[in-house]
Parts: sequence; C-alpha cells; structure tokens
Amino acid sequence: MDLNTLIRLRHIFEEVQKKQDWKTALDALFLSLRDSFVFDNVAIYLEDRLEKGLDVAYARAMGRGKTAEADAAWGEKVANDVLRHGHMILKEPAKGTQGGDRMKQPYLLGVPLYVGSKLRGALLFVRFGGPEYSELHIHIAALQSFWSAALIERKELQEAHSELDSVQRQMRLQDDFVSTISHELRTPLGFIKGYSTSLLRQDTTWDEATQHEFLTIIDEEADRLTKLIEDMLESARLQSKTLQFKFSPIRADALVRDVATRVNTHHPNLKIDFHLDPLPPVLGDGVRLSQVFENLFSNAIKYAPGSKIIVTTKELEKKVRITFSDEGEGIPDDYLPFLFERFYRVPGERTVTGTGLGLYICKQIVMAHHGKIWVESELDKGTTFFIDLPVNPTL
Repeated sequence: MDLNTLIRLRHIFEEVQKKQDWKTALDALFLSLRDSFVFDNVAIYLEDRLEKGLDVAYARAMGRGKTAEADAAWGEKVANDVLRHGHMILKEPAKGTQGGDRMKQPYLLGVPLYVGSKLRGALLFVRFGGPEYSELHIHIAALQSFWSAALIERKELQEAHSELDSVQRQMRLQDDFVSTISHELRTPLGFIKGYSTSLLRQDTTWDEATQHEFLTIIDEEADRLTKLIEDMLESARLQSKTLQFKFSPIRADALVRDVATRVNTHHPNLKIDFHLDPLPPVLGDGVRLSQVFENLFSNAIKYAPGSKIIVTTKELEKKVRITFSDEGEGIPDDYLPFLFERFYRVPGERTVTGTGLGLYICKQIVMAHHGKIWVESELDKGTTFFIDLPVNPTL
C-alpha cells in the first residue's frame, strides 16, 4: 500500500470517527472505503461470552442484492473459523462453479477483530461472483478491522461510562433516600411518642379539648407514618413486579372527580378547575389509578402551594388523556428526565417533605395499565403532568 493511499484512508477514518453513533460511523466508513475496496456485503460478528457463540453486531448489504438485508449467515462459518484460529481466512467458490448466478458464488474474506488486546470476533466481507481479493484489498480490510474495532471499543466505553454514571446516581439517590426516610420516620414517631407520653403523665390533668387535640395529632401522624410505610412497600413490590392489580372497566373522568372531592375535604381552600370531557371506559384498577391521581394532587399542593390545580380529560384516538396543571414556580428542564426515578427529589426542595417515591409509583402503575405518563414545565408558569391510558374497544 503506497503512502498516498494510506494518508487518504487515515483521513477517511478521522472524519468518520467524529460521528457519535457507532453504527452511523461504520456506515460512513464502509461506504467511503468502497472506492478503494469493493465488496457487496459486510458483517461484524462479536463473541457472546454468555452464549459462547457469535452474534451479528452489524450487517449491511451495499452492492449486489443491496435491496435486501445483508444475509449475515453467508459468513458465519468463516467468522467462527477466524475466531477459532485467530487469523485471516479467505474462502472462494469451488473450482468449476464460476458462471451462472453470481449471487450464489460468494467470495468471503474474514479478518480477526481485536477490541483492545482481545480477539472478540471477526469482520466479514462478501463479494458475489468475484473478483478475487488482491493483496491491497486484504491490507485495506485489515485496516478496516482495526478501525471498526476502535469504533466498537469507543461505543463500549461510552456504555460503561453511562452505566457507571447511572449506578453512581442511583447510589446517591439511595443515600439521600436513607437520610430522608430517617427524618420522615422520626418526625411522626416523635409526635406520637411526645403526645402519647404527655397524655400518660400522672402529674398533669388535661382538659377534654386538649386531650382531643393531642389524640387528633397522634391519629394524623399515625396516618402519615402508615402512608410512608405503604409507599416503601409498594415501591418495592412495583420494582419486583409482584404488586397485584384488579382490572375492570373504569370511567377515568368520574374517578378523577371522586379523588378531587376527597382531596378537597382535607384541603378545603384548594381551588380545582375541571375541564372534563366524557370519556369511554378504560380497563383499569380503580384503587391504583386513584392512588396516581391522589399523588399528583398531593404533588401540586406541596410544590405549588396556593396555586389552583387544573384537571382536564379528553378522548384521543384509541386512548384517553388526563392532565394535572398548576401555576407554581415550575421545574428546571435539567431535572425533568429524572422526576420519575425511584428516590429522586429535585435539588433545592429539601424544605418540602417527601421520599422521592410518589412519582416513581405513579409511573409504574400507569405502565402496568399499558399507559404513559410524562411531565412538561416552564419556570414561573407552572407544571403539567400528562397521563395517557389506552381505550379497550371491547368495553
């Protein structure tokens, strides 16, 4: 291979590796190199360590027969031989079979694929009907294998970094959750212990009104503690897919109004505006969907205090949509993708009590109904939660 060819090929790879997606980069690489090295099909086989075999990681038909998907099986035996022996393998049609249907006369070239220092698979090229691979073509194929391995290694490093970031974020969330849950548990327990101890004191007599006040506080804090424990248990059951659902035909517009009525009994000053279109029934668990609606009301009350809540329902094609909107401060865009993660709480809102489980529970319940939940928010204007549930045409 002359120096000018090598420089040109190197320039191609430098341009290709600027692309972020590894498959897009490989597409560009192989397409660019076909000017110097013609082939019809190309496939990359990578070793599956668990299955102890080869998987097709990438395959393209770029020449004859390119209107169909590349048939990776054309090179599977050669790929296995390359992996077994660790060297380049050429396979040509048997002598005397030339002529006739070129698609039935594959010339195969298998090149070892080293990712890092380990042999991980093979790069396969297919030419239908020839010509034979020249020495220059074999050298270019070796370079393509090296560059393909570099792109795959970059992809795997990016995935590893992403997974590490995800694990580290989850660990931070769990650490925050432990700290938060300790506080959330101690607070109601402190009230219950304090007021019950006061009522049991022998050296003090409490009048009936004071006793009633103390008992009311104990009752409310016990409810709060029960809700906290139920959320933790339910979160665990949802994560392990062991929570049971009881599905039946439900009118979501009627259900959300019933939930709003209950919420108003505890928050009589809360203003709720309804824009409820009649909805067809959906197949749902009324108790669990009520829990979702209650969580979204509670979320708006905590994070947008004093704001009215606007609830809308509408029928769309093959689904119904329920939205909950407030006119609060809004949520920065950077935090929106994480709102439904388990234990996640928006930074800077530590003064508001919560465990980071409510929205996670909402999402898991909606997903169990084959629905979708998402959020949109604008700073200083408010936040809207959307729920789409599929309509069952048989109901």
